[in-house]
Amino acid sequence: MADLSDYLNSINFSKQSLMEDLSTLEENEKGYLPYVVNRLLSNFPDSIFPANQMNIHSHLDKRMQYDFLLHTLRSRKRFSKFQKPEEIENLQNVKDYFGYSERKAREALRILTPENLEYIKQKLYVGGRAAKK
Repeated sequence: MADLSDYLNSINFSKQSLMEDLSTLEENEKGYLPYVVNRLLSNFPDSIFPANQMNIHSHLDKRMQYDFLLHTLRSRKRFSKFQKPEEIENLQNVKDYFGYSERKAREALRILTPENLEYIKQKLYVGGRAAKK
């Protein structure tokens, strides 16, 4: 079964369809993730509109979506990394202590002082030994 990078490489570079071989068609069709591929392709000016068309027509089967992108986009290097959410220090402590949602905890972090955060950290400390490595 092909993985995400195989699909992206075939759409962007090689232009060789991974879904032509009838013996592996079903496996390859299951492995194709249209939303992820569209999201990665939407980071580039020349592939925004085809990716958006596939988002609009998400009801089409996976092979049709893959073939559309394969034959519509020109061969070009398109590299992008997933954007990871930023890690905010003490956010989880504030969420646990007050029972806040992610958004409310971010707002609370703006007004809490370092002394308040240290107090919250002490209250949430449960003890125990660290595991040996």
